[in-house]
Amino acid sequence: MTSVGITDQLRVLLSTADAAADLGRYFGVDELEGVTPAFTGSRFEHLDGGGDRADIANIVTAADLIAVQALSVQVPPSAALALLEGRLAEDLSVLLSQIPADVDMANADPDLLGSGSSADRAWHLLKGQKGLGWVTANKLLARKRPRLLPVYDQVVRCVVGHPESFWLSLRDALAADGNALHEQLLSLRDDVGVPSTVSALRICDVVLWMSHVAGHKEKDCGNLPG
Repeated sequence: MTSVGITDQLRVLLSTADAAADLGRYFGVDELEGVTPAFTGSRFEHLDGGGDRADIANIVTAADLIAVQALSVQVPPSAALALLEGRLAEDLSVLLSQIPADVDMANADPDLLGSGSSADRAWHLLKGQKGLGWVTANKLLARKRPRLLPVYDQVVRCVVGHPESFWLSLRDALAADGNALHEQLLSLRDDVGVPSTVSALRICDVVLWMSHVAGHKEKDCGNLPG
């Protein structure tokens, strides 16, 4: 799907009552404090103060690995150790130091997200590790750079039609018409009562994911060609 297709699709999804209801349900805005959330992913960005805290923004911590597991992926022990204290940790830290933590995807220069960028190299570095793969790589990078890099898995990929470059297609969609979709996502977040510390990018992911997760499982989309 092109950026135009993603733009139109998001506009339609965001204008439905289901989007607000799904968002509130995912983040548990009406749940009592201390109650275990229905969706563990609702704690993804906030666990232990977030993965982009200034003191740990360029390193992977044990809390980051638990946060990723809250999004239903497992990091094998060998990969976890490499991310925490091995050569992989050093190599990833160098790349993370080159990826800004204070830039929203809608405002990002395409060069920050394109082939050969530090973000792209970090994704390939993680994806190439035994037991990780592209979904876990995306989720780990989204934990470290929640404003710039999106959570991306099989469900969302199915919704948006397997674009050649999801990052660049989504960036163009969010930036179109003076960041119109970016602002719409923030408005939806505020209207529903989701904390302002949740990025527009994460709101986008949740709206897309919630719109298709039930159908994805029923139709067994994951086993379809492509």
